[in-house]
Amino acid sequence: MAAHSTAILRRALLYVPASSPRMLAKSLGIPSDNITYDLEDSVTPSAKPQARTALSAHLAGLSARPSTVRELAVRINAVSTPFALDDLTALAHLPRVDAIVVPKVNSASDLTFVTDALRHLAPERHGSSLSSSSSSSFTSSSSPIKLIALIESARAITDLPSICASSPYLSGLIFAAEDFALDMSLTRTPSLSEFLYARSAIATAARAAGLPSTIDLVCTSYKGEEGLARLEEECRGGKAMGFNGKQCIHPSQVETVHRLFAPGEKEVEWAVRIVIADEKAANAGRGAWTLDGAMIDAPVVGKAKAIVSKAENCGMDVDELRNKWKDQEPE
Repeated sequence: MAAHSTAILRRALLYVPASSPRMLAKSLGIPSDNITYDLEDSVTPSAKPQARTALSAHLAGLSARPSTVRELAVRINAVSTPFALDDLTALAHLPRVDAIVVPKVNSASDLTFVTDALRHLAPERHGSSLSSSSSSSFTSSSSPIKLIALIESARAITDLPSICASSPYLSGLIFAAEDFALDMSLTRTPSLSEFLYARSAIATAARAAGLPSTIDLVCTSYKGEEGLARLEEECRGGKAMGFNGKQCIHPSQVETVHRLFAPGEKEVEWAVRIVIADEKAANAGRGAWTLDGAMIDAPVVGKAKAIVSKAENCGMDVDELRNKWKDQEPE
């Protein structure tokens, strides 16, 4: 059973190298839904102990999460390396760690390992179960460390159902395009068509498992107008495929990602009109009705309610729209 919460908002997941004291300090002022401190790819093997120590001190020194950040996460090293357990041992007990990003998840056993380690290293947040496979065998906590799995290989794509069911703390999937391309001997192209199957599989599996987050691939272009245009195109494409967030490698990408993975103003206005009219239709005993000449039924209403909820979570002024359209009637 995975961690189900529609309140989780991870439009931008911004990587910050844990090996850079300057970036650690700067990260506290970046407005991003998620800040993920990286102990994996951005840190050389010889520098990992020092980076781990620096990150632990950085997080331990925070009395509270910055007001501009919704979630602080750490990308540990892969379970298959000798560094993963050291990462978890150093960081799992820290109250400011909201989530662990687990790289190179190839099978359910990778998340089982991390789940069991968290229960041993931070039992006050995760209970003390000896088995991670049963949701009924541990004491629940209101603030367990959430897990986000990086999907990077063909093996992982074929094993998505068991990965999604492997931990009660699993809260999302991330597509790692570059590693997947390496595994499949693919060349990344601007169209991203070579990733169509993998991205669709990830978005579909996450939805089927009730995971709140599906984080799309990194946009490697971020400088100048061309980089911004590429980022916007990728955001729109990812959103259309069912992703609700995107990895960022530079702070300049965050604002665009936040904007494009939030509902648009016209979209929210349409949704508010639907919700208001539906309440009136329901009171009149009408199951289906029309708005602006289009048929409105239960699936459309469900979508509208989800848009309104996300808009509120994104900080948009939905109450003003409710007041503007308070007299909306079902046609």
